[in-house]
Amino acid sequence: MPQPAPTAPGPVPDPVPAVLGPVPDPAPVPAVLGPVPDPAPAPVPPEILAALARTRPLPAVSAVLRGALHARRMLLLKSLLVRVDRARGVLPAAVRRRFEDDWTLLERAERTDAAAVRAVLDYPTTGAWLAAALAAPDGPDFADGLAGLGALAVAAALRAGCRFRTTRTLPAGTLPLPGIGLLRCARGPVRLSGRAGALRITDGSGRTLLLPGPAPAGPGTRWSADGALAWSALHPLPGGTAVLDDVDPHRVPAGGIGPAALPAAERPYADPAAWAARWRDAHALLAATHPARAAETLALVRAVVPLAPSAGGAPPVSATVRTAPGAVLAQLPADRRELAELLVHETHHTKLAVLDELVPLWRPGGSLHRVGWRRDPRPVPGVLQGAYAHLALLDLWGRARTGPARSWRRRAAERFEVCREQVAEALSVLAESDELTPCGREFVRRMGSHHAHLGTAAHPPG
Repeated sequence: MPQPAPTAPGPVPDPVPAVLGPVPDPAPVPAVLGPVPDPAPAPVPPEILAALARTRPLPAVSAVLRGALHARRMLLLKSLLVRVDRARGVLPAAVRRRFEDDWTLLERAERTDAAAVRAVLDYPTTGAWLAAALAAPDGPDFADGLAGLGALAVAAALRAGCRFRTTRTLPAGTLPLPGIGLLRCARGPVRLSGRAGALRITDGSGRTLLLPGPAPAGPGTRWSADGALAWSALHPLPGGTAVLDDVDPHRVPAGGIGPAALPAAERPYADPAAWAARWRDAHALLAATHPARAAETLALVRAVVPLAPSAGGAPPVSATVRTAPGAVLAQLPADRRELAELLVHETHHTKLAVLDELVPLWRPGGSLHRVGWRRDPRPVPGVLQGAYAHLALLDLWGRARTGPARSWRRRAAERFEVCREQVAEALSVLAESDELTPCGREFVRRMGSHHAHLGTAAHPPG
């Protein structure tokens, strides 16, 4: 971790290519923090880029994407540190002290268990918080955004098993711990004491709630005897490390999702039992149809965020937020086939979002184009995102139409034929666009080759 003040130098993250994205504040970085690297080609091996273009679900591809995501998080965290250092003269002293204390706790957790801290840093809502904090204007909004570092540090310390004590004032009455859960406390300051993953919570009136370790991730909500304190832990989804996140305040953008501005589903209406059963069945179906695709979704999906129902029987909605890749935002699908398809679709939005931070695939432009799967015209990035996700579905449907699940065969065959033409049209639009970078054009060319192969192969390789 870089250090929170020029007087306390420390290690800087490994150099990250500047093509991962601009540091939000472009002013010079203090020398003690280390220079921001000059722009350089991203180190993506050609075989990995080719496999990504063909939507191939390989462990090596997932590893590269997870590494790129972590590098991006470290760069954003360093950018936040730099901005705080530049604002030292205007930030209230209490805010500066709290930020430095939080950073110290985060560093101590990292020394104890670096992998546990990385899991918290790379959790999807951590990215959403970092993006919001860096975008906040100077003044009270930025100072308020810095409080998220405290939540991050406490979550990291819990996962790492650190011993710590800290007192928090919760203006909104909540303390979200990314990937773990949410504390609600309406009575002023709250004292948190952690040891070996166990957490003791004490409010200003002396009421106490004890959450035994290791890390308090058991599902459900617990209350103190009088209900003044409440801890809502996330529900793990079966068969992997993903969780059903129905409490984190950063899980859905402030403007909601889609044209209807759908908000997140709030507990207890998120229906964790239904999601767990549907998730289990969908992964069993994926594993029977394409085991590598099932393994990829388990490797890349960290959280499922339930969305509130649509009004008037509108089609189901799902989404991936660019600042929070690895989170699938969705309404509960009707059956296991729909969820299997949705997971593959949104996983490929995550893959392309992370890849574009590493190797930009398009340039800014204003052209709009019609695509078969949307009513509204889409900009080039939207066409590429949609074509990529649907290309992965074509690969999946090509297997499912002759796969072991009889109930899926007819639907898969029908969707394959309709979608193959839609993707062909979108690839033609992209091939003629001057908004793609050279790498983007090569990526689309490889997508086209895979699309052509899917039209002739009964079972695509990989």
